[in-house]
Amino acid sequence: MDRAVKPMLEVTGLRKVYEDASRTVEAIRDVSFSVGQGELVCIVGPSGAGKTTLLKCIAGLLAPTAGAVVVEGTPVTGPPPAMAVVFQEYGRSLFPWMSVHDNVALPLKQKKMAAERREELVRNALAAVDLKGVDTAYPWQLSGGMQQRVGLVRALAIDPKILLMDEPFASLDAQTREILQEELLRIMERLEERKTMVFITHSIDEAILLGDRIAVMTARPSRIKEIIDLPFGRPRDVEAIRADPRYAELRAHIWHELRAARPARAA
Repeated sequence: MDRAVKPMLEVTGLRKVYEDASRTVEAIRDVSFSVGQGELVCIVGPSGAGKTTLLKCIAGLLAPTAGAVVVEGTPVTGPPPAMAVVFQEYGRSLFPWMSVHDNVALPLKQKKMAAERREELVRNALAAVDLKGVDTAYPWQLSGGMQQRVGLVRALAIDPKILLMDEPFASLDAQTREILQEELLRIMERLEERKTMVFITHSIDEAILLGDRIAVMTARPSRIKEIIDLPFGRPRDVEAIRADPRYAELRAHIWHELRAARPARAA
């Protein structure tokens, strides 16, 4: 990202502590980073490192214990209207009694959008992810990959400025996951204005293929250990990136950082 460009999203000194009657758990501590207009930042970290907690704080779904999240200069105190979230549990995020069309149209109805404009956006969004012919189907009639496409298209239909993605492909089989990674890259190039994205993933390979930068988190209480600028331009050629010697070097480096970030085992 051009550092002269004002960030679309700024996270500063973010800390989140969970407390109940029996224990106190500090999930994230002093997390700071920014994301520029049209940039895709991937966040990787060990299991249980608080990546989803961080995403929920950014989305305004969880109040941080300390620190701030700012979108276009405005502090986040609840879900921002210019932001959409795609979760890993695609089956739970779709309403099984609604058709694909109605699932995608629902957030547009909630925004009280005119019916003609709503239908145009739904039609265009379904076409963008090759779901044009299944608009009358129900989620339970679709494969996992197609259900996650519906979740993605529903998020895109509201035309958000910022898209947050919480391991959206993690529950899919390896082949479908790779297909949807390439699909996301293709969609990014098709959009009139590229979305600003924060993408949570456990997969180093996925982060390298999709991201402009990668933020590597430590074990809990999680902090950002390193932010890596990726040397690959856009549009992305997945096969060319995998064949690039820098791909293997980056993968090995990030894997080393994640191994070092794991909590020490008790003797």
